[in-house]
Amino acid sequence: MTPSEIFHQMFDNDPFSQWMGMELLEISEGACSLQMTVRPEMLNGFGVAHGGITFSLADSCFAFACNSRGRHAVSIHCTVEHLAPVHPGDTLRATATETHVANTLSRYDIRIENQRAETVAFFHGVAYRKKQEWSFVTMNDE
Repeated sequence: MTPSEIFHQMFDNDPFSQWMGMELLEISEGACSLQMTVRPEMLNGFGVAHGGITFSLADSCFAFACNSRGRHAVSIHCTVEHLAPVHPGDTLRATATETHVANTLSRYDIRIENQRAETVAFFHGVAYRKKQEWSFVTMNDE
């Protein structure tokens, strides 16, 4: 399957990423870019985006990137660094870059930027690459 086919199979079975309003900008082997707009229901008590919003955007971008090579991959470690507040109406772009890929492990850096190209967060993720390959089946067939 192509990276695009894998993305669509995953995204079509991912109600959370859909609820967040994520849109695919680019997908290729080992890389992904997503975009979304921050809505009022995504804010915390300080009136800025809850940290889980940038984490979730980056986590989804990470998932699509690490699965794009054709094998099922799951996260085993993730960290996030929040660098600047995110406000309602901000458009966020997450870009995943593969920094290492081997038989069983892969590593990705994800940069999250706002509409002014200001970096608001960095996310780092490590994935375990299963032997199972992607095919045209539903996610529940595993």
